[in-house]
Amino acid sequence: MKIAIFHDYFGAIGGGEKLVLMLAKYFNADVITTDLNMESVKKMGYSDIHIISLGKTPKVPPLKQISASFQFASCDFSKEYDFFIFSGNWAYFAAKKHKPNLYYCHTPTRAFYDLYETFISRQPIWISIFFRIWVRLHRPVSEYYLSHVCKIVTNSKNTSARIKKYFHRDAEVIYPPVETSKFTCKEYGDFWLSVNRLYPEKRVEIQIEAFKKMPEEKLVIVGGYSKGDHAKSYAKNILDNLPENVKVLGEVSETELLDLYSRCRGFICTAMDEDFGMTPVEAMASGKPVVAVNEGGFKETVIDGKTGMFVEADAQNIIRAVKNISKNPSNYGNECFKRAALFDLSNFVNAMKNNVTPENCFYER
Repeated sequence: MKIAIFHDYFGAIGGGEKLVLMLAKYFNADVITTDLNMESVKKMGYSDIHIISLGKTPKVPPLKQISASFQFASCDFSKEYDFFIFSGNWAYFAAKKHKPNLYYCHTPTRAFYDLYETFISRQPIWISIFFRIWVRLHRPVSEYYLSHVCKIVTNSKNTSARIKKYFHRDAEVIYPPVETSKFTCKEYGDFWLSVNRLYPEKRVEIQIEAFKKMPEEKLVIVGGYSKGDHAKSYAKNILDNLPENVKVLGEVSETELLDLYSRCRGFICTAMDEDFGMTPVEAMASGKPVVAVNEGGFKETVIDGKTGMFVEADAQNIIRAVKNISKNPSNYGNECFKRAALFDLSNFVNAMKNNVTPENCFYER
């Protein structure tokens, strides 16, 4: 069976992009996307994946999102493949022409649904007016194309609840994959690690504020950002106001990232109601304790007191947790290894194989 995987864009590499590349590798599938940064793909070690670009999108939102939606809706690969998988917020616009299909939903488009008011509050009044107009026009079109999706699976119980609330559809939970065998623990070193795109939803500024008040501790932040979207000014502010004990490395190769995981003392994640969050699982696969905000998908991976600590989303709570864990981070190692094993790639591949069949993805519309 010949499979194609549609994904929004390959710019800054995050959990969604990693998942698509792993799927493509293990199903020997082609990937179809819009913007394509092959350097980022190569850094993750997936240069052998065949990726087709439909063309670039404008850098300015919402033109970027509108362009991607149009390109997916108008393309036609129906005669070239036997089965289709969608990933992202706009890729499923291809669903009408491409069946049988399966949508791996990372989350319903947050700007349209649960973070709608948050997005409006961040914008100047004149931009928020255009944002409201865009959502009012684009959301019903998005929901129309979604109705052509045969079956939805998703990354967490947290996201499954959002899908039920906003899409009124059921979604089977298949946790994202982590190749746990790649991760090792060399030492519990002298720095904490944070891996995330520099987006406002990741709340990296809280981490920086906490470490600014702990000059004896070090924080290393890994992650890029798309230079034309809402993250640009946020990332600039982050990069312009770093204390001496915080470093931002940007995107790094997989080899470098694995090394950082293996040598860090612990891991920090502060994303707002994260859909799932692969990075804390990667950290635990390296035997490293995780300080995570007590929200979203983190509650399905981290075990408070055993593989790390849950905190409220403020600097003082992070400070207390970091100081507590730093006393003896190796105490968490065995529990971290055991917990990460539950999210191993083999479990994900087996679950997806059971779903990537025409019989399991009948047309529901």
